[in-house]
Amino acid sequence: MPNNIAIAIGAHPDDIEFYMAGTLLQLKAAGWEIHYFNIANGSCGSQVYNARQARTIRRAEARRAAKVLGAHWHASLCDDLEIFYELKLLRRVAAVIREVRPNIILTHPPVDYMEDHTNTCRLVVTAAFAHAMPNFRSVPPRPTADYDTTIYHCVPHSMRDPLRRWVPSEIFVNTTAVLDQQCAALAEHKSQQAWLDATQGLASMADKVREVARAVGKQSKKFRFAEGWQRHLHYGFSAEEVDPLREALAKDYLLNPSYPQA
Repeated sequence: MPNNIAIAIGAHPDDIEFYMAGTLLQLKAAGWEIHYFNIANGSCGSQVYNARQARTIRRAEARRAAKVLGAHWHASLCDDLEIFYELKLLRRVAAVIREVRPNIILTHPPVDYMEDHTNTCRLVVTAAFAHAMPNFRSVPPRPTADYDTTIYHCVPHSMRDPLRRWVPSEIFVNTTAVLDQQCAALAEHKSQQAWLDATQGLASMADKVREVARAVGKQSKKFRFAEGWQRHLHYGFSAEEVDPLREALAKDYLLNPSYPQA
């Protein structure tokens, strides 16, 4: 039986809003229960506040953003730049996935511009792979269950890999109807506007989300605004034909006919 539960797992507070929240909102509109989980707490995302202050501020911002999305919020596990592919953190990520029991997991791509993103992806993939393995211990302990789960990777930052090569989308999800709500959730991360402006030349977070969504929508040749995804290989997660995002979103889901296939 499908659980009709989806979780978005980002590296830092605001990553979900930038890359995944449109699809998460579409799933909620389709009747799915949605969850919001950042592995790191945002401790390094400030040139004004010290790490302790930044943790407190960004935790509150993330909780407000999750409320705007209508998602269940899960507490972060570590500081920024401390997301490593290691056993202690893997056991804790596995505990969250076992508690939620999602059929859909939205997360970062295997290759992205910074290691917190790529390490988040590696942790999520392994933790999800172990969701039905009682001999792998999570911390805290959570019961395992045998069900289909499918991982979808968002497009990397700027839609390019770290060597500047273009990364195509396999799947387009129409986010036109939910874009305003996505931007409203992102606006809760008020502490980040000055930081992103100073470090990445990003003058407006909402404008950037709209710019990327418009570009991905243009690639789809169908949707005005969209998010792009790649579906993880099914081995160890589900049957080959399982694609719950397609089943849930129907008319707002489009496969890219030019995506490279074997």
